[in-house]
Amino acid sequence: MERIDLKVGFACNNMCKFCVQGDKRFHVKPRKKEDILEKLDIWYKEWKRWVTFTGGEPTVHPNLLEWVKYATKLGYKNIQIQSNGRNFADMEYCKELIDAWVTEFGPSIHGFREATHDDLVWVKWAWKEVVQWLKNLKKLNQLVIINSVITKSNYKELPKLALLLASLWVKQFQFAFVHILGSAETNAEEIVARKSDVMPYVYKWLDIGKKNWMVCMTEAIPFCLMQWYEWAIAEYNFMPETKVFDGDLTIESYTDYRWNQWKAKWKPCENCKMKDKCEWPWKEYIEIYGWDEFKTIL
Repeated sequence: MERIDLKVGFACNNMCKFCVQGDKRFHVKPRKKEDILEKLDIWYKEWKRWVTFTGGEPTVHPNLLEWVKYATKLGYKNIQIQSNGRNFADMEYCKELIDAWVTEFGPSIHGFREATHDDLVWVKWAWKEVVQWLKNLKKLNQLVIINSVITKSNYKELPKLALLLASLWVKQFQFAFVHILGSAETNAEEIVARKSDVMPYVYKWLDIGKKNWMVCMTEAIPFCLMQWYEWAIAEYNFMPETKVFDGDLTIESYTDYRWNQWKAKWKPCENCKMKDKCEWPWKEYIEIYGWDEFKTIL
């Protein structure tokens, strides 16, 4: 099923050091209510049935609940909210969205330690709010899909974070290697870890996730670093075809865009047996660390 990724605006109550949207919040206007309703009508007539509301931070937009209700009324089967999770510490707000028929909640948490997460998002007490939200959704028996960004300051905490998520009955989580655009590019020296340093911790949290019957996946880590863990590569195993509405830009196929615009290509990869399946690392990563870590699979 094709997914619609709808960025409703770039306002946010966090100031993440790794945010790929960078300073868009200061110069890109949020979408108007009528525009969103019109788009939902058009997509439904085109047989789209899966919409993800994202941003920025969609929960700071005053019309989010109205849009969810409208999507439900039209007949969308999957309605997801991708969020930093802070506003869902309010149990009543969670209930309102559930009653409006949100089917998936996609919060983000970026550290096992409170100090690690709060430093990365530049908001004090943010970690506590996200964890409270996870507890609320657990009580309400909701499907929770966690996303965490792998950075230089948090990668050693990944196994403990996986144990924390398992204890909160999170059913699915993805650890994505930071995409070095926007704020992440500005803060690259502080944020971007070397993949070879990260991988031992990635293997540990994947083992923990599998042991606890969680659906777990990675993003932006090539096959050559994931041997014996290929089942967790999100781009190959899990990612649906997605149409992205990002400010004034419309990406018809997020898959094609990743392959042809954002991922690096290396001549030795042409001889790799996984060349037709592997998406390679982000281009910006190679500009920092080069190709030494990556090996051709023969």
